Amino acid sequence: MAEHILAVESVLNRPRPAVFDFFADAANLERITPPELGFVITTPQPFEIEKGTLIDYNLRLRGMPIKWRTEITLWNPPYEFVDTQLKGPYRQWIHHHRFEEIDAETTRITDEVRYRLPFAPFGNLVHFLVRRELNYIFEFRQNAVKSIIEGE
Repeated sequence: MAEHILAVESVLNRPRPAVFDFFADAANLERITPPELGFVITTPQPFEIEKGTLIDYNLRLRGMPIKWRTEITLWNPPYEFVDTQLKGPYRQWIHHHRFEEIDAETTRITDEVRYRLPFAPFGNLVHFLVRRELNYIFEFRQNAVKSIIEGE
């Protein structure tokens, strides 16, 4: 079962604490996810994110309803955090978010996702489709974050 890595970076013209605070508000996840995924956080809000926080979501992938649960397995404000899938569509999903201060008003966000597909080895036969979908989702996300944060 192959592990795949998706890594994307973006640079925002906002200070690191402001950028991190945006990601620390779980409600913003819905704002930066493509609407066609029907992404909804089902954990009662508001809630504070910290190490050990469990977050439940519903979404639709390729038309199929999915229940997803993640745990915050690393919480190091304003530098980084990790959410790890406990239940969901992947065999493994570990999403490491890093926030690097370029200067006082500029922040680099790095998303690294280490994932494994289900139904090995057959799941890997459709990896190109999954990767295309993930690329789209993360491109949408980068554009939404930039628009929202730099527009505030």
